[in-house]
Amino acid sequence: MKMLLFLTTLAAFPMLTPLTPLAAGVAVAQAPDQRHGDQRSAFEARRTGRSLSLREIEARVMPMMQGAQYLGFDYDAGSGIYTLKFLRNGNVIWVDVDGRTGQIIGRTGQ
Repeated sequence: MKMLLFLTTLAAFPMLTPLTPLAAGVAVAQAPDQRHGDQRSAFEARRTGRSLSLREIEARVMPMMQGAQYLGFDYDAGSGIYTLKFLRNGNVIWVDVDGRTGQIIGRTGQ
């Protein structure tokens, strides 16, 4: 019970300790505003013709990722790069795709 109270206190008042949220046992997720920002940026780039749609990007990459679970994407509006995230056999795979051309420009993981 004391440990739960300690972790709850750390989560509520992270400035009280030098521990990072991960060290304190608190899961860190991408902020909802950031996720929505990625979606808005991708939509706006598609609408203005600066980028392919997410569906077009996914249609090009997904066939190459047989046996992997698709986890989602990030979009960098500054560079126009989509990063698609996959999970296969416990390994995370990131695939970077140029949003303007649909070409895969990088891949991390197995």
